[in-house]
Amino acid sequence: MKNYPFKRAVLISILTLLSSFTNTALADAGLINLLTSNLGVTQQQAEGGAGAIFGLAKQNMPTSDFAQLGQAVPGIGSLIEAAPKTSGLGSSLGGVTSMLGGSSGSLGGLAALGESFGQLGMSADMVTKFAPIILDYVKQKGGDGVMGMLQSALQ
Repeated sequence: MKNYPFKRAVLISILTLLSSFTNTALADAGLINLLTSNLGVTQQQAEGGAGAIFGLAKQNMPTSDFAQLGQAVPGIGSLIEAAPKTSGLGSSLGGVTSMLGGSSGSLGGLAALGESFGQLGMSADMVTKFAPIILDYVKQKGGDGVMGMLQSALQ
């Protein structure tokens, strides 16, 4: 019966290990399901692609705005962690910014999305397919204001 410290240590180790495996599982399953079912991508591609988009938004948003986005998208941090790391050189994405309401001269960060999507085994034009689904999802969960902040951060 004096094994309590040992049992406790084992239990803590197991829980810690399980939490590392489920970080991405904490991400909003609704968004991931929308992306996989509508676009025919894998769960890994959906998580990484959404994470790349949210990572770009985080870079371009004030902290308070990103906090509001995080309230609308549970697990946004784990999605960002699922995004591939890029060199920042990226590839040209053409009409992505016009689809988001911006000008074609603002491709800087969006080009890096093409690189991220490429590392996930998708073409750069998949960004234009992910973005409207993510924007609509954020609008449903956080309202027009939060969706507008995300849209502005992606331009």
